[in-house]
Amino acid sequence: MLTLIKQAELFTPTPLGTKDLLMGGGKIVAIEDEIKISSNLAVNIIDGSGFILTPGFVDSLVHITGGGGEGGFTTRTQEMALTEATTAGVTTIVGALGTDAITRTLPNLLAKVNELNQLGISAYCYTGSYQFPVKTLLTTVQEDILLLSNVIGVGEVAIADHRASHITCQELIRLASEARVGGMLAGKSGIVSIHLGDALEGLELLQQAVSQSNIPASQFYPTHINRSEHLFQQGLAWAKQGGFIDFTTSTTAQILAAGEVSAAQALARALQADVPLRQITFSSDGNASLPLFDEKGHLVDLQQAQVCSLHRSFCEAINEHGVAIGDALSCVTQNPADILHLWHKGRIAVDLDADLVLMDKQSLQISDVWAQGQRMVEQGKAMVTGNFE
Repeated sequence: MLTLIKQAELFTPTPLGTKDLLMGGGKIVAIEDEIKISSNLAVNIIDGSGFILTPGFVDSLVHITGGGGEGGFTTRTQEMALTEATTAGVTTIVGALGTDAITRTLPNLLAKVNELNQLGISAYCYTGSYQFPVKTLLTTVQEDILLLSNVIGVGEVAIADHRASHITCQELIRLASEARVGGMLAGKSGIVSIHLGDALEGLELLQQAVSQSNIPASQFYPTHINRSEHLFQQGLAWAKQGGFIDFTTSTTAQILAAGEVSAAQALARALQADVPLRQITFSSDGNASLPLFDEKGHLVDLQQAQVCSLHRSFCEAINEHGVAIGDALSCVTQNPADILHLWHKGRIAVDLDADLVLMDKQSLQISDVWAQGQRMVEQGKAMVTGNFE
């Protein structure tokens, strides 16, 4: 069935004003000032007046099979349910392993990716985890990226963190080279997702890898750049040199009090510092643990990250920090899609996937969500759920 959304304020994420949008067959069919259907085809018409229509959100880091465990077996976090993503406007998701790559496995991660794809959203994953040497599904990182359709990169490899494997510069260069070539051969990004801890060296290892090789800064995708003021300042310099920076939206009051910069504030400050918008993204780190360690590395608190923080930080950037809607939207749609080479995602244009979010123009509350043309959320209620939700 065709679906026609009429007279919504359209953000592609660039603001285009009031438009009609027609979708069918999972794709965007037409965008016009006014679309009239004169045939006898069945059309579901939705009044978009009073709403903004945006691309579906792209969350580039979610622990879809759960994570955590830094405080023992009782602190292992839960798997992500489908509706945790869809009700938050997320239609494209990238799964990853983290600290625990023993009880959380790559076969389980890939199975979860397949589950989410069958339920209607678009899911991908990274091979590997925090650790080095990297565990893979096939023989090598390059084989995983080249031969497994839903594997688009490697990570999140941990650096500057007491939980990391303390990968050397040369090892990181070889890993990035392998991922890069795998991506080239497969027509994928081959991105290297980098977890940044709170150690003072921060981004120094990435700087060394770029300066000592022919690997461009854009091959790396460092996240948690807002973890501390020190790391945030390093991130600004890195982005101005052509690197990407990802701000984590999930947090707690205790972590903010310990010095983390909120994602919304980090975005506003980065733009004020003339960091190119296209270099900046948000990700939720959903279903990961949010551990707080003391100066000796002892765990003092642990909470679970939430995918819905992506939309919450998007709203906060606009409402509390004065970021333009289109700019905030780019960080959760077009920018991550481009970095990951998901060219059919993250923007609204004819022939692209019909991944769409309808939000109230005043409150920015999510009303409806479509993933590849399928209505996943209607007037705030999930219409598609996992079998055991």
